[in-house]
Amino acid sequence: MEYTQLGRTGLKVSRLVLGTMNFGPQTDEADSHAIMDAALTAGVNFFDTANAYGWGADKGRTEKIIGSWFAKGGERRDKTVLATKVYANMAPDGETPWPNHDKLSAVNIRRSVEASLRRLGTDYIDLYQFHHVDRATPWDEIWQAMDVLVQQGKVLYVGSSNHAGWHIAQANETAARRGSLGLVSEQCLYNLAERRAEMEVIPASESYGLGVIPWSPLHGGLLGGALRKAREGGGGRTASGRAATALEDASVRAQVESYENLVAEHGLEPGEVALAWLLTRPGVTGPIVGPRTADQLGSALRAVGLKLGDELLASLEKIFPGPGPSPEAFAW
Repeated sequence: MEYTQLGRTGLKVSRLVLGTMNFGPQTDEADSHAIMDAALTAGVNFFDTANAYGWGADKGRTEKIIGSWFAKGGERRDKTVLATKVYANMAPDGETPWPNHDKLSAVNIRRSVEASLRRLGTDYIDLYQFHHVDRATPWDEIWQAMDVLVQQGKVLYVGSSNHAGWHIAQANETAARRGSLGLVSEQCLYNLAERRAEMEVIPASESYGLGVIPWSPLHGGLLGGALRKAREGGGGRTASGRAATALEDASVRAQVESYENLVAEHGLEPGEVALAWLLTRPGVTGPIVGPRTADQLGSALRAVGLKLGDELLASLEKIFPGPGPSPEAFAW
């Protein structure tokens, strides 16, 4: 496994991030534990989750599965850089949300971190991330709440997710005025097929020293051999959701077909190439992979050692051209 520092911090993390969103809804507790054991054995030390994972009536279930894995001991907690998130309302689906039980008010941050710590069975969170932008709460209030948690030792670092470039700037300028460290990471949608983050989010992250953590690196399975799997009668994940919707567009379908043909010519697997491409991108700490099985984890691990040649990278750029940086991407 390769390691890098998370943004401008001294924290060393693996270049693959184990996403746990499937733990509970798709993968039972025993198999989830086996995947986490295999990841840790392979050197993956960066695990990502969120308080809402488990979804519906089982919100929080994923954090509980991670907590029961930590409880097995064997230095599992000490070896893991644990990231979770705050924002979502944790009321079960169908129940009327109670006021102040969501978003980023100081009261909800305090309530949510205590609940996550209980579910995770730990007394600290390495990276506490804002799952979305709260347009109603001022950054001074948010940082006041986070500074208290950092002083208490309950949170070590703070990150964002799904924030625009100007949100990152606003957050870190406010933190700087307060003498706080500010955001150290941004978790955003970024992959070969979805490169809009290159316009402003990634440049802002690089400027402020944030590590970029791409989510959905295979774009919902679109870049994981979706057309080949469909021909072979598989690809259950790509039969619905983001990949299926994207493939309804003839131009996207042509791109994916060209991509799969190119990768096949080089004797490589589409999903592994998509992950390896992200690892070449400036500012990227590591993509989040969300395996449902141990085999899927193995495929992701192989991507870390995959070096893409200049010719292949140039061909990928022709198939999936990026938008370019702003303002040139949308102005003269």
